Amino acid sequence: MSSKINVYLLPFAGGNKYSYRKYEENVPSFLKFIPLEYPGRGARQNEPLIIDMQLLVDDVFKQMKEKGLQHPYAIYGHSMGGLLSYLVTRRIIQNGDRAPVHLFITGTSGPSENAREKKRHLLNKEDFLQEIKELGGLPNPILQDSELMDYYEPILRADFQLSELYEYEKQPPLDIPVTVITGREEKMTLAKIQAWQKEFVPKIDFKRFPGDHFFILDHIMPIMEIMARKLGNVNAIK
Repeated sequence: MSSKINVYLLPFAGGNKYSYRKYEENVPSFLKFIPLEYPGRGARQNEPLIIDMQLLVDDVFKQMKEKGLQHPYAIYGHSMGGLLSYLVTRRIIQNGDRAPVHLFITGTSGPSENAREKKRHLLNKEDFLQEIKELGGLPNPILQDSELMDYYEPILRADFQLSELYEYEKQPPLDIPVTVITGREEKMTLAKIQAWQKEFVPKIDFKRFPGDHFFILDHIMPIMEIMARKLGNVNAIK
């Protein structure tokens, strides 16, 4: 049995399997980061984009099954990836597979909150691109390159659509440890962030870092240290 704990990485809206490459470069030796790829981008750019959350849950669940759920593993997702981490975990448990030992969720409010009330995927191109700039997830060279933005725009619209049209369904809380980290300048209230607690039995470890929605790009090592600390004793689990 491998001594390493797998950590499945779920990209944010517009992201791909390379979105966490800086994290992969600094991964602790006892962890193995496994970035996943959504259809319609990166290595899967020839596949159609998904605009339905349940279909994306099915896709990610299939990827994780193929890569292995037999040994201890965790899941990390930012923003849309955070919501997806939670939904995929429910799917894993419903299927009777081994549950993750820990969930790491960053940059998003609890799924029961209507934080996705803004329908950005319906905006015209000019307003849509302005929203992207305000979120800060793409570097200026990409934002200023019309050809690159022509590539990213449909991907971002599809991801926003599936997130913004997601309909919450109340279910019994999961008995899984969770860490939720958000940026202090993110546009969400503390109450909406803490709504995650409704979805889990153990007390969630809520943390806040300086920064806006993409604070994760400025705090790689502190976030890595949190992961290492939370997963440091999981090797004892058989």
